[in-house]
Amino acid sequence: MKTLLSLAALVMAVALGYWVLRAGVQVRPSVAAVGDAAATPALSPAAAPPAAQAPAQREALTLVPAPVATDAATTAQPVAAVEAPAAAPANASDDLLIPVQGVRRDQLQDTFTDAPANASDDLLIPVQGVRRDQLQDTFTDARSQGRRHDAIDILAPAGTPVLAVADGSVEKLFDSERGGLTVYQFEPSGRYAYYYAHMQRYADGLAEKQTIRRGQVLGYVGSTGNADPGAPHLHFEIHRLGPEKQWWKGESLNPYPLLRGEQRL
Repeated sequence: MKTLLSLAALVMAVALGYWVLRAGVQVRPSVAAVGDAAATPALSPAAAPPAAQAPAQREALTLVPAPVATDAATTAQPVAAVEAPAAAPANASDDLLIPVQGVRRDQLQDTFTDAPANASDDLLIPVQGVRRDQLQDTFTDARSQGRRHDAIDILAPAGTPVLAVADGSVEKLFDSERGGLTVYQFEPSGRYAYYYAHMQRYADGLAEKQTIRRGQVLGYVGSTGNADPGAPHLHFEIHRLGPEKQWWKGESLNPYPLLRGEQRL
């Protein structure tokens, strides 16, 4: 009987020891679980004892702001990337540069359709420094012996350069009683002749059959021939030549509208 009682007490002691040992093993994993709950936000608070939840919550509060700050910095980058581009400069690389330094676009003026004072297709005014609006139409003025003037007189100080009205060649240099020192110029097609008279002198080196260019100096304003010495001027005529192309003969054309650009030959 004593043996049975001793055996029963031993079994109970072993069972009690096993229960105590098991209870101790279950408590320790619960503490570890609390640590895991702090490191792993996905763990449910119900898995840990209530007493261990408070430390886990405090630790979670200190850990959460760090990823939030990182996310804010990350999301701020696209905002900077989509900022509006700076305004294009006045002369972007794809635009034509204004060819005059310091000039702005709003200072430009559209003169594309404006006719220049002496376009290359127009006759140049044959006296240097004279403008179109200074010309006077004297083509039909009466002259001595019932003659018509058939020319335009351009007043200018003696010695003012006389210019070729167009390209061509010197057909004749002639000193006449009426015209004084004169130049007869043929234009390249040979259809028209330009006549310059009353010149003070010829330009140095000017010679017959010489090719001349528009604007080239032919001589200088004077009052030779029958011109009034007190009113030096250039007497200028235009002739339409006949088939013989004689420098002294041709149909007179009024130079006034031609020199003003109102008509062309």
